[in-house]
Amino acid sequence: MKRRRREPPLRDVHPVYRRIYDVVVAIPRGRVATYGQVAAVAGLPGRARQVGYALHALPLRSRVPWQRVVNSAGMVSIRSEAGGDERQREALAAEGIMFDQRGRIDLHRFGWRPR
Repeated sequence: MKRRRREPPLRDVHPVYRRIYDVVVAIPRGRVATYGQVAAVAGLPGRARQVGYALHALPLRSRVPWQRVVNSAGMVSIRSEAGGDERQREALAAEGIMFDQRGRIDLHRFGWRPR
């Protein structure tokens, strides 16, 4: 039996980042949310950039599904690390999310609608 690697603990996480991560974890497989939507659901309306900062701060082996957060145009945002945006596209495609020829995700079809 294979042993699963444990996720590095998210120690000393700021309470605001914890709220953001809790919302991102709630996004179901095969769905995406925008940075602004995550901020609003986390009780941080107008703080979409803070969502980006929080996701950037995640440890490499984190199980928080960061790839499910896209910009308001339904596009993968450009990453500071080389290949990060392509890795996100691949992860989303593996979940069945499709991109159009312009690299956009149809938010009406694949967007998350929390209750």
